[in-house]
Amino acid sequence: MNILSISNLKRIGREKPLFENVTFGLNEGDKAALIGRNGTGKSTLLNTIAGVLVPDEGSVVMNKEAGVSFLPQNPIFNKDDTIREHIFKSDSPKLNLIREYEEICSRLEKDNSESVQKQFNSINEQMNQKDLWNYEAQVSSILTTLGINDLNKKMGELSGGMIKKVALAQVLVEDTKLLLLDEPTNHLDITTIHWLQEYLAQTKRSVLMVTHDRYFLDAVCNNIYELNRNRVKLYTGNYSTYLEKKQTEAEIEANTERRIESVLRFERDWLMRGPCARGTKAKARIQRDEALINREKFHDPKGFTFEVAGRRLGGKILELHNISKTFDNAGRPIIRDFNYTFSKGEKIGIFGDNGSGKSTLLNIITGTLPPDSGYIEKGENTAIAYYQQNPVFKDLSITVLDYVKEAAEVMKMNDGTELSAALFLEQFGFEGKIQHSMLSTLSGGERKRLFLVRLLLSNPNFLILDEPTNDFDIFTMNILEQFLMGFKGCLLIVSHDRYFMDKVADTMFILEGDGNISGFAGKCSEYIEFREERKRQEMLEQKKAASAKAETEKLQEKQAVQNSASKRKMSFKEQKEFSELEERIAVLEDSLKEYEKDMSSTDYEKSKAAGDKYAAAQTELETAYARWEELAALA
Repeated sequence: MNILSISNLKRIGREKPLFENVTFGLNEGDKAALIGRNGTGKSTLLNTIAGVLVPDEGSVVMNKEAGVSFLPQNPIFNKDDTIREHIFKSDSPKLNLIREYEEICSRLEKDNSESVQKQFNSINEQMNQKDLWNYEAQVSSILTTLGINDLNKKMGELSGGMIKKVALAQVLVEDTKLLLLDEPTNHLDITTIHWLQEYLAQTKRSVLMVTHDRYFLDAVCNNIYELNRNRVKLYTGNYSTYLEKKQTEAEIEANTERRIESVLRFERDWLMRGPCARGTKAKARIQRDEALINREKFHDPKGFTFEVAGRRLGGKILELHNISKTFDNAGRPIIRDFNYTFSKGEKIGIFGDNGSGKSTLLNIITGTLPPDSGYIEKGENTAIAYYQQNPVFKDLSITVLDYVKEAAEVMKMNDGTELSAALFLEQFGFEGKIQHSMLSTLSGGERKRLFLVRLLLSNPNFLILDEPTNDFDIFTMNILEQFLMGFKGCLLIVSHDRYFMDKVADTMFILEGDGNISGFAGKCSEYIEFREERKRQEMLEQKKAASAKAETEKLQEKQAVQNSASKRKMSFKEQKEFSELEERIAVLEDSLKEYEKDMSSTDYEKSKAAGDKYAAAQTELETAYARWEELAALA
């Protein structure tokens, strides 16, 4: 079934079209991603498809029966709404009924009066009639998995990460067949991202999303739409397949470019001789040459790689001694008695669920937040640069270029060359006029990227990054990865992007959530696999324990029956049977002795008959003994 049809879509940007002639569609079950460099219009296109923005040309047609749910990059909400009110804002009759059910259940905890009980019974009956219990269970599972427990909390009281989770829950619980998701993994912890990845991969709903999480793209998507040069191009397959196809395209384009330049070298000489353009053939040749000269040139997609010279580290770099931190309002330890001595060249990633204390640890290390106990020793030559999620700019009236030049005019490379601040800015997406724009004109995401560029230009030897990738496209992230992989100093990084973490960090700090911090010698994805295997083993052990418990209870029940039986006296009938069994056992034992003698007879027929009788008597004797033991227990 066709879910979405887009035809000749066009949207004008500040100076020129962001995209035009965009035509594609989605069928039921399709999982597609929209990728492209920052500023190409990915979010604008997604907002246009969702109906938030009006296209300048073209049309978007949704299947009326399918329904669409849209997660914007920055969720819109009323700060006075409760979580329940926000999540269940949909006009879906199913969700409305589930909302009423949740509200009644919440009221029943405080008011168990007859009137509330009557309302509960009525809602319960409606849920039965419309067979909504499976749907309700799915809704509850989504909320529980996302850690949304108190539905009465106000939206204005939530952290940025929690707001993102609530907005995500809202689109996932809606009864629709199309999900439009703009950066769904931003502000989520790695555990939640892994769960969302599994959910989207398995759901029958269609998905169109913008994300820079490359593992996420690989696991979920079967189509990649690249927005480039104002056009959208389809690459069938996941992100890895897309990269392979792009590499092949680049090689073909590069070869074509070389052939064109070879032809043009000859043609330019011909044109320089001033050929007469009166003839039809000569005129056509000139027009063809002009078209080749003015063609859109091939741009190598590999990007820019570099290694900086770096600042020398001393013998002592950074030492943490018995660091502890407890937040009074939480009443629980965030960091408990943590010790660590950093060595040269260490690149450490920090793994932990939201609220486990990742940013707190970074703030303590950088001196932004004092520990409750313990102390930190920093080496004399250690120059720390700290990228925070929400950087502060003292002066917004200066230009982008002047801002980074305050840190350094040039960056020295490993090969002895120098890279200017302007060129360094270009590699991170600040090209052309924007370098001369004031900071006040930049978006929030652009300011964060600019702050990171300035930090890198300051040439630190100990780099601490707290979620640096939220506002980078995939192509710019490749540049940052190359920089960090060649970085000679120490690196401590928090990021929800598993691909990025795998690239730049080879050791992990694991924040357990109870204040303890453990180490893991391996990459982020390896730790996730290790943790999943540990969960599987724990579940297996729990199943074994449950099975053993059930078997024990069964044996105890059997023993209890036997004990109960042993406490009662034999009936008159059983006493008579017991007495007869004793006599019968004596007779059978004597018979066995006689049969044994006859079995040794030389008369074959007599010996065979004795053997048959012996076997029958032996079987009867065993049965008699068993029954005698049961009755003896009652004696």
